[in-house]
This record gives sequence, structure tokens and C-alpha cells, in this order.
Amino acid sequence: MFMNSSITNPTSDSSNVFATGNYTTHLIKVEPPKCTGNNVSNCPPKPLLISTPSETGLFPVLLFLHGYLLYNSFYSQLIQHIASHGFIVIAPQLYLITGPDANDEIKTTAEITNWLSQGLNHFLPPHVQPNLKKLALAGHSRGGKVAFAFSLTHNKSSPTTSPKFSALIGIDPVDGMEKGKQTPPPVLTYTPHSFDLDGMGVLIVGSGLGEVKRNPLFPPCAPKGVNHEDFYNECNKPAYYFVAKDYGHLDMLDDDTKGIRGKATYCLCKNGECREPMRRFVGGVLVAFLKAYLEDDSRDLVAIREGHEMLPVELQKVEFLA
Repeated sequence: MFMNSSITNPTSDSSNVFATGNYTTHLIKVEPPKCTGNNVSNCPPKPLLISTPSETGLFPVLLFLHGYLLYNSFYSQLIQHIASHGFIVIAPQLYLITGPDANDEIKTTAEITNWLSQGLNHFLPPHVQPNLKKLALAGHSRGGKVAFAFSLTHNKSSPTTSPKFSALIGIDPVDGMEKGKQTPPPVLTYTPHSFDLDGMGVLIVGSGLGEVKRNPLFPPCAPKGVNHEDFYNECNKPAYYFVAKDYGHLDMLDDDTKGIRGKATYCLCKNGECREPMRRFVGGVLVAFLKAYLEDDSRDLVAIREGHEMLPVELQKVEFLA
């Protein structure tokens, strides 16, 4: 395990969810094979990247699932933005190589969820405490699909000792190649309002360019028929839906994603001009949603919904079921 600090911008406006918050954040990397400094039984099922406030406190928790064939480290700037507003964000590396079937990722998400109550405290600063009664689940791309597939069964069928989720977030979720070519297990049923999430609050964030091909050689990264629009159509209230107009499927990643996979993120999908505005929007709207559904403070979410908040991107669509 190692830790490095990210110092909060001293000029940040902590009242603006799209700006860096007023908490200093730590970025903690946990590798299960290297957990020798801790009791082996406390080690997580998969490697983790954790972003946490450094100040003393009891903080809500967000479990964040990465997209298809991406590294959790590609989301470092995004999860630090969220943590700077007073949340502990846990981003597991679900796999390094995988095929089209996402069932193993759903099982892994369950294992990590069950681990949280017994293991998470061992990898946080001693003065930082997770509040697992305020727990949310988010996923990007295929991770969004996994988050929905998991949530549709977890709160009803999981053991009573397993933490329960109060909010669900899909960031440009994708259920397969196209309608009729969903990857297993299929999540979308194409029946309006069919998702039975037992009243859990849902946020869907879509990218306007996700369904656009970058060039004739590559399919779109978030194809129409299996993307954010279809996920939202199957939601029940309460649900919020925002689509950023001129940004792509991977524009919420770090500015500099390294390695072969990192370089591929710049050339496989239709992208916006730069990532920073979309990342700030995704981070900010997630913070507003988490504050509403984990901390009972909906002022920022309502301001964004009603157009009273200055946004870093132009929105193509705003809808909600409340």
C-alpha cells in the first residue's frame, strides 16, 4: 500500500460542486498481494484505488466501477474531485483482461461490498471513518451496466450483514454493442420503467458524442439502443438524467492516461476538445446527487436541474422523475 497527498487548491470555492471542495485528499493504492503490513484477512478481493478526505470525520462512501478494459487509475482526478467534497471513493480494479461476459464483475462487486464493513477501516487514515449507512454505487461504461445489474438484486437478496446502497449512478452506461447484441447478462429489457430498485435514487449522466463514430473503422463507444437514454427510460422515480452536448464517452478520464490503454482512450471514441470541462461536470453533478441522496441536501441538485447553476458544459438534455 502507498499513499500520496493531493493538496486542495486554496482558492477553491467549496460552495461550488464543480470546483475542488474544501477537503484535502489522500490517494491510497491497495494491492492485495502486498497487504503484509495488515492482517491478510482484511485484504480486499481486488486491488483498490481509494480517494479520501485527509481531515478527521465520518464520511459517506461511493463505490466506483471502471469502464471496459480501463484502469481505475484513469479516474484519479475525478475521484479526487468527489473526495474533496467530503466523500470516501473506492475504485476497484475489477480485472485486467476480460471478455464480453460481465457476470464475474457482478460477483466481484458483491465480494467488495461484503468486504467494506470488515476491511475498509484498515486502509484509511486512523482519523477517517467510513459511514456505510450512507453508501452509493457508480459505474462508467460497462461499469455502469455492472452497477445496475448488481443493484437490481443486491438490496433484496444480499445477506443482512452486507451494506445496503442508497443511491445508484450510471456514467454513460453501455449494455452491449447494439440493441439485440447486449453482452451477458443483459440489463435492458426495453420495457419503460421496468427497473425495480426499491425506491433507490438514480442518476444517469450521458455524453452527446458517445453514440457518434470516431471514424468508419470503429463503432461508437456508447451506441444508440444500449446507452444512457435506454437506461434512463427504464428507471422509476426518483431519477435524474443529464446529457453533456459536445463531449464523448471517455472525456471524464484523467487529462493524461498513460500506457497503451491510456493512449487508446484518445483514439477509439469521438471526444470533445478537452477532458477537463466534462470531468468537472461529472464530478460536480455526482457530488450534488450524493449530497441529495446520502446527506439529505438537494439544493445543488435542484439548482442544476432548474438551470440556476453555472455549468462547465452545455447540456443537451435534462430530465427527471421525482
